[in-house]
Amino acid sequence: MLIREATTEDWPAIWPFFHRIVAAGETFTYPTELGETEGRDWWLQVAPNRSVVAVGDDGTVLGTAKMNVNHLGNGAHIAGASYMVDPAYAGRGVGRALCTYSIDWARAAGFRAMQFNAVVETNTYAVKLYRSLGFDILGTLPEGFRHPAEGYVGLHIMHRRL
Repeated sequence: MLIREATTEDWPAIWPFFHRIVAAGETFTYPTELGETEGRDWWLQVAPNRSVVAVGDDGTVLGTAKMNVNHLGNGAHIAGASYMVDPAYAGRGVGRALCTYSIDWARAAGFRAMQFNAVVETNTYAVKLYRSLGFDILGTLPEGFRHPAEGYVGLHIMHRRL
């Protein structure tokens, strides 16, 4: 698997699983009716932020990540990131590779920590992955997310020093 900078030419490969994940409404706080152009503009970051894709040996886009400054001004030393893995490639280490890549990017870029602002507590695979990579749950916003099947569930704020 190769992780490289995402380009607008990658968007047609990202959009189908991006749309499926967002429309399901189970893991992101994005509007479930988010359109393709707006989704692309939200996801494909520009410097100093970054978006990447994980691609297989045949060039297939397996997943994507966006990495960004989490806060501005005197909080600009904290990075943030979001990840999406095509469900067809779940369980194959794509999410772990993207998360590890983003940690390395943030450290190299001079950030002191990473913070995830809204990890849905029912997204147990993501919570387990992040914890295994050194993230702690700092707190949970009770009923901060309206899950389509589970009802109101918490949103974790997760943090890791770099």
